[in-house]
Amino acid sequence: MKIERYKKGNGGKYKILLDDGQVLILYEEVILKFNLLLKKEITNKDLVEINTYNQECEVYYVALDSVNRRFKSIYELEEVLRKKEYPKDLIDLAIQKLIKQGYLNDRVFAKSYINNQIIITNKGPLKIKRELLEKKVDINIVDEEISIYSDEEQLIKIEKIAEKLLKANHTRGGVILKQKIINNLKNLGYENELIIKVIGTKDFNNTEDIRKKEYEKIKRRLAHKYSGDELERKIKERLYQKGLYYEE
Repeated sequence: MKIERYKKGNGGKYKILLDDGQVLILYEEVILKFNLLLKKEITNKDLVEINTYNQECEVYYVALDSVNRRFKSIYELEEVLRKKEYPKDLIDLAIQKLIKQGYLNDRVFAKSYINNQIIITNKGPLKIKRELLEKKVDINIVDEEISIYSDEEQLIKIEKIAEKLLKANHTRGGVILKQKIINNLKNLGYENELIIKVIGTKDFNNTEDIRKKEYEKIKRRLAHKYSGDELERKIKERLYQKGLYYEE
């Protein structure tokens, strides 16, 4: 096959036109490796090698672009490339190349991820750890790096979250509200010992204002179905479910 002409395109790629009508879009590395700017003819064997190396370059650049857009764990990047249905051997080549070049490093990724989550989210260490393990970061790396999240930082966050939930509550009180806040903090990934330490300093006694408002709200909702003692009993039941205790 004879190379009719070539043209440099965007992104460091070249457009090559062959005399049989084939058009090749090749990366600059391919052009240089096979010396195509000087060659006038290529064999079928050359073409197979050119296309194979060109795909290797493509997988690498897609991987590099993905990492540059958002730092990823090795597993995350492998998933991105697998979804594009690239051959496994070319994925492995790209991954190893990026590791050697320092673009992929699960310890650096874990450290960055943990710091970022501490700064911009209310997540506790257990939730952050779960997320990193889902990204297939080695558990030893995770355990070592998560230690940066000190008890003092956790206590400050737990305090703020608990206070916010207490102030935001308008319908619950007592044990119900206390358990709701504890569950919320557990779901965020804080350790039980630290949660209890903060929650133990909070007052969950029912406020009269909340009880009165909920009493009137429930009464309006049930008054068309019940009356007298039965209505009062139903209102009490609903208040108890919210942790609000009715006093005569």
